[in-house]
Amino acid sequence: MESCRCRGASGRSSNSILYSILKNDGAEEPRALQHLLQKTPSSCAPSALLDLHTQACSCGSTRRRGVLRSPQVTCKAASAVLVKTLRFVKNVPCFRELPEDDQLLLIRSGWAPLLVLGLAQDRVDFETTETVEPSMLQRILTGLPHRQSETQPGLSRTAPGVSVVDIEAIRAFLKKCWSVDISTKEYAYLKGAVLFNPDLQGLRCQHYIQSLRREAHEALNEHVRLVQREDTTRFAKLLIALSMLRAISPPVVAQLFFRPMIGTVNIEEVLMEMFYGK
Repeated sequence: MESCRCRGASGRSSNSILYSILKNDGAEEPRALQHLLQKTPSSCAPSALLDLHTQACSCGSTRRRGVLRSPQVTCKAASAVLVKTLRFVKNVPCFRELPEDDQLLLIRSGWAPLLVLGLAQDRVDFETTETVEPSMLQRILTGLPHRQSETQPGLSRTAPGVSVVDIEAIRAFLKKCWSVDISTKEYAYLKGAVLFNPDLQGLRCQHYIQSLRREAHEALNEHVRLVQREDTTRFAKLLIALSMLRAISPPVVAQLFFRPMIGTVNIEEVLMEMFYGK
């Protein structure tokens, strides 16, 4: 395996995470947002949407699905957060030092949790309308494909929206962040911990990325200890929020917040075009 070309932890100053991630949480870039909105198809019927496959349940509760009540408003807000999220990542010097292959892996792994963190920071709330996925009998009678025969595991071609369980998971995370009243600096440290994920397969600079995540956790803990001395459980609350974030999958985020706007366009292709300008 080719050795890591980026600098090790010993070559960084002690406040590299602090400097790198706090200075980048800026406003959206209108040009990039316009680029994303241009991906919107002229017509995007609900039948064209892909949705997340959920485990079958004998009571049928997992067939309950939800779609955005105001997709134009919510998708535009999510798109603005996405632009700011990519700008944040692009401006982190530690991230730019990594090989491009590692950058791609981290972006593909982290864009969705970073986006949801951004939604919490910008206090973007949303409402959904519930729908129901066709039952097995309805599939048989109407000629719809069986769930087991779908070409891509985890995706359905019939019902729009995502599982209400997944929607509630996102809402629970947002409410958790809002109840803790996370500060701007704390959000920045959390983003650093999410972005630098050393558990991904294929990373060339895994140990360096692991040191960056550890540094983000340590910086967050130190900040909480100094600024929130009276709240001895605050750091634990922030870690709980991070654990809730890991339960939210990128396909669900893409389906709920971007499919109504870009249709069946691959969200990762959009991300790469926006990030690298390709």
